[in-house]
Amino acid sequence: MGEKNKKLKSKIGFISLGCSKNLIDTEIMLKILAGDGYEIVSEDIHADIIIINTCAFIESAKQEAIDNILDIAWLKQNRNLKSIIVCGCLAERYREEILKELPEADALIGVFSIHDILEAVRHCENKNNNKNKYISLKSRENFIPGGDRILTTPEYTAYIKIADGCDNSCAYCIIPSIRGGLVSRKIEDIIKEAGELAEIGVKELCIVAQDTTAYGKDLYGEYKLPELLNKLCEIKGLKWIRLLYCYPDKITDELIETIKSQNQILKYIDMPIQHINNKILKSMNRSGTREEIKAAIKKLRENIPDITIRTTVITGFPGETKEDFGELCEFLKEIKFERLGAFAYSPEEGTPAAEFENQVSQKERERRQKLIMTIQERINYSLNIKKIGGVIKVLCEGYDEAGGVYFGRSEADAPEIDGKIYFTGTKTKINEGDFADVKIEKVLDYDLFGSLN
Repeated sequence: MGEKNKKLKSKIGFISLGCSKNLIDTEIMLKILAGDGYEIVSEDIHADIIIINTCAFIESAKQEAIDNILDIAWLKQNRNLKSIIVCGCLAERYREEILKELPEADALIGVFSIHDILEAVRHCENKNNNKNKYISLKSRENFIPGGDRILTTPEYTAYIKIADGCDNSCAYCIIPSIRGGLVSRKIEDIIKEAGELAEIGVKELCIVAQDTTAYGKDLYGEYKLPELLNKLCEIKGLKWIRLLYCYPDKITDELIETIKSQNQILKYIDMPIQHINNKILKSMNRSGTREEIKAAIKKLRENIPDITIRTTVITGFPGETKEDFGELCEFLKEIKFERLGAFAYSPEEGTPAAEFENQVSQKERERRQKLIMTIQERINYSLNIKKIGGVIKVLCEGYDEAGGVYFGRSEADAPEIDGKIYFTGTKTKINEGDFADVKIEKVLDYDLFGSLN
């Protein structure tokens, strides 16, 4: 009887969209379903039920989510797919619209309801007996971030979410409206999870939250990121600890000293500034000024000379004049960030900025974004040229059969968002997850090329 029931279980497919924080929620749902005996399939065409974990941060993310739902709906209409479950920020933010305009969706799971995924799948399996759609959009109350999960990243790299939600009220951002205020996880829970990840072979741990530097303020009454990092460094097996989503106004002396003194913590920090003009920063409701941002960068570079600073900026925010944009361009040329991403402003309904006067046209926002990336391309090339002849430690990510080269990342390159280092090897095979010393020989746009040293 038990074997028969096992065969009746649906095959589950997953599509995870958006950021690494969303990916962690997907991995938690994977664990819940696999733990109950469901088979997870990698090909959508083989699935009975497909779960789409969506993002709704900006317009392009919403459109990507909708396009994926419609693409999967084709399988439902033309193949054997039985049900579609929509999870995440789009489900949380646009419940009524999804129910009305995307009838292909059989269930909706909000961001605080991911632990109800098993119930949603079972409902979909029995929907012939129950014509109603399954909807679980729980409130933030009693929700605890984290949980057991199945990694979808390479076995040597993992993200770990130390908090959810955000207490910042940036005028352009919808995230606090979707995920609420800051909720930090207990230090001991994070350490336990990190230790388990190290035991299964994770070497690189990427620390994520909506605002990583705010960690602990709600739970302990003070910023606790330095203390957490020091305890993570005690875990055997963790070689690289990478900091993402840090805010410049919370880069404390204690945090800088921790990054400087702990070998496992990479000399890399992801620190979005979004703009540099004080008028625009105030309009964005960003904490900190041009002067404070410059001071944070100066302090980081003086104390950690080899640090890689990644940042992001927004172009075409309402009220951004040509002079304001020019100030941003000149600042980037002066500072020369090692890593940078630029995004054209996206007016999101429900945010204060969407109602601001002096909206910049979409065409102009995108023109300014492209100009910023042209500036950064030149900066990146000038910085990379200086690396030729030097030796860099690389975490090998694989071997390109067609090109006959290995590829991987240095400590200056975060997964997915930064560049690669390609290198030739020797007769000794380099495995994925191995570290290799590579002598840099040339620059390939944002990437580097070299050979084993």
